[in-house]
Amino acid sequence: MGCKLAIAGVTGAVGQEFLKILQERDFPFDSLKMLASSRSAGKKIEFKGKEYTVEELTKKSFNRVNIALFSAGASRSKEFGPAAVEAGAVVVDNSSAFRMDPNVPLVIPEINPQAIKEHKGIIANPNCSTIIGIVPVWPLHKANPVKRMVVSTYQAASGAGHSAMVELQEQTQEILDGKKPTCKAFPYQIAFNCFSHNAALGPNGYNQEEMKMVHETRKIFGCAEIAITCTCIRIPVLRAHCESINLEFTEAITPDQVRDLLSTAPGVSLLDDREHNRFPMPIDASGKDNIFVGRIRQDESIPENRGINIWVAGDQLRKGAALNAIQIAEKLL
Repeated sequence: MGCKLAIAGVTGAVGQEFLKILQERDFPFDSLKMLASSRSAGKKIEFKGKEYTVEELTKKSFNRVNIALFSAGASRSKEFGPAAVEAGAVVVDNSSAFRMDPNVPLVIPEINPQAIKEHKGIIANPNCSTIIGIVPVWPLHKANPVKRMVVSTYQAASGAGHSAMVELQEQTQEILDGKKPTCKAFPYQIAFNCFSHNAALGPNGYNQEEMKMVHETRKIFGCAEIAITCTCIRIPVLRAHCESINLEFTEAITPDQVRDLLSTAPGVSLLDDREHNRFPMPIDASGKDNIFVGRIRQDESIPENRGINIWVAGDQLRKGAALNAIQIAEKLL
């Protein structure tokens, strides 16, 4: 028996990725409701040989729904998530709305699947940068606790949605044609450029994206004392984020030990070919489920061989968003 499924935000970039992954993984469902804003209501979507009509997302959308996958933005999650729970659905929410709520589990199935059963109707999907960064860090942290983590992200346009991906393509064409680039989705030119992540800055000088990584990692690891600092940057890549991660461990650890631990880690693929200087790139990770890891090397600035550098690439729309939510839904079944 399959479940009765609803997707809120089905016409967005992550919503479309939900459909792709549900089909690929043959997720069992008896019925499916496709929900979006009033602008998209009435749109037809072909899925698994059947035509669906997109319905407007309202508080009455969740009658007889078991699982609701949300990717409609934080304000809509706050508005409609509780109504879905009241109707008897379990919400897996891809927005930032509930992530730091102490009553809401924040889950990456490769790390803390046991937290799923603590849900009170809502389970939060972490931020894409958090997921991509810490899936490979977790098996290392379990073997030898990480004391400090320094992260620099190189984030694709997909993190800002479909319109941002289109903007990157259009700006590239405009510039190649000798025209001035049009900026709508982003505050600055993204083609042939990079800039500090466009999330709001806090009084400490860090932006929201950077602080999400700090707070979410601590919550998921169940480790409030881990020291984390982060710099998030947008780069002109369509999809798949990269991250440079520097780790300081409690005990000595070698690059070979790191490779051994990551070679069997769930959700991780090693791409660490020093001989050919070949390491993870966005084009390796795009469309793939796993996080790719390479450039594994000792940080010689940290004494007693307690420092390691790694470089990771992961598909922001897949593992960074839709796939993680669907893995949670599979465990709910």
